[in-house]
Amino acid sequence: MDYSEFEKAVDMFGILTRVSRKDLKKKYLKLSKKYHPDMPEGSYEKFIELKKNYEILCAYMDSYCYSFDKDEFRHQFPAFTNYKNWVK
Repeated sequence: MDYSEFEKAVDMFGILTRVSRKDLKKKYLKLSKKYHPDMPEGSYEKFIELKKNYEILCAYMDSYCYSFDKDEFRHQFPAFTNYKNWVK
């Protein structure tokens, strides 16, 4: 997979921000109904392209490496950086 294929996959699914695997699967199912060859606006080529792009995004999600430094943690979990939020 190269970056241009990744960009095409992101564009096809309309991903603008972070997305969970569950949300990605929902988008995939919705688009697969739209592009299925039996549907009026569907085509075999578009359906195969959708499947390929879904596999690219899933592979990216599976191989993503998390950074465990302090700044990344604060960015992802701002509520946990203040110890007063832990004890009530």
